[in-house]
Amino acid sequence: MLNVYLGDCENEVYNPPVYFINQYEDAWLETQLAKDMIQDIDKSKVVGPHLIQSPVLGPISPRELSGGVKTLLLFAFDESGRIFNATACGDNCAKWILKIAEKKDLTISLHHSMNFGDGAYTIRILNNGRIVHNQGEWLDVVYDFL
Repeated sequence: MLNVYLGDCENEVYNPPVYFINQYEDAWLETQLAKDMIQDIDKSKVVGPHLIQSPVLGPISPRELSGGVKTLLLFAFDESGRIFNATACGDNCAKWILKIAEKKDLTISLHHSMNFGDGAYTIRILNNGRIVHNQGEWLDVVYDFL
């Protein structure tokens, strides 16, 4: 299930891209999930754990991935139990956040209203315990806290 804390969250990792650079593991980038997210969000192909081919930047290391992809990789693979700020993620990351949360309990913080799309989903708002199931319900709650 996806758990979202809206606004400042005590002990959150406010800048996940910096945390990622210091904590990611090569094995993360060799998974199909990582390859799919990097292809979808950054339009880049993972050649190996130290080489990603970007259509814009050319050959890059994981350090040059977008902040959104770095944050998604932390959501999927980091086992520290930390709460990461998802504000570096654009709306194009929302489907991946929901997909990751289908596989494991995921708690994130958000400092903006993310568009999770028109489909049905389940998100628990930790600020008040309310569970929302679609974008309309999400919008009814989100602006109370941001």
